[in-house]
Amino acid sequence: MKKLFIGAFAFCSLAAISGCKDGGINIFTIEDDKTFGAQVEAEIAANPTEYPLLPRTGNEAAYAYLEAMRDEILASGKLNHRTDFVWKLYIINDDNTQNAFCTPGGYIYVYTGLIKYLDNASSLAGVLGHEMAHADRRHSTDQMTEQYGLSTLLQIVVGENQNALADIAANLTSLAFSRGHEKEADEYSVEYLCPTQYRADGAADFFIKINNSGAQQPPAFLSTHPNPENRVTNIQTKENDLGCNNTPTNQVEIANYNSFKALF
Repeated sequence: MKKLFIGAFAFCSLAAISGCKDGGINIFTIEDDKTFGAQVEAEIAANPTEYPLLPRTGNEAAYAYLEAMRDEILASGKLNHRTDFVWKLYIINDDNTQNAFCTPGGYIYVYTGLIKYLDNASSLAGVLGHEMAHADRRHSTDQMTEQYGLSTLLQIVVGENQNALADIAANLTSLAFSRGHEKEADEYSVEYLCPTQYRADGAADFFIKINNSGAQQPPAFLSTHPNPENRVTNIQTKENDLGCNNTPTNQVEIANYNSFKALF
């Protein structure tokens, strides 16, 4: 059975205790985000059963395609932590999961199932921008503090409680963002893509496809978040407000994307 959802997690943090946009408490610095992200990266690499990473050797063309997309998003100049975070990209070789996520510090993971599910480069760039926004806007303090407790997260950052770190790494896609964070990530995806070659409303394609599929049971993460129709409307409204180029995806982009998908 295919798993259909977009998940991600990232810290929302500041150099001192303060409030996040959705009311979370921040005590983490940029360096803490980077440290935590590197720790999670190591845990993911050590768990190939849950996260079968596609090796770079032998898959150079696939990684080059995605990294060029990532680099164009970073070049938009819209990310606060473009030069702070590593923005390292991994492909997870799992055709049964339509997902992507981005950890604190900018470690990006994209499933082959998502790549194959989508139909053009703008669609994937929209999802990539959404997940990068979660990391760049540092959204997950509330969710992770609620689930694991502040003291546990602090222990992990200073190199303690590796059992909890392994648990977090094994359950990345089960963390759900608030409605406000999802809406903000959708909107920032539009901002990131607006100056690029991609359609700025690319993130809406995922939700349009969910609607068109007529699925009886929507992805779990949609049960507590704005429904696909509302998210599509919000994304397209943001695109119109910014005056982005909304030229429909052309056949050349689709053909190039199909060549990319054929690499897997």
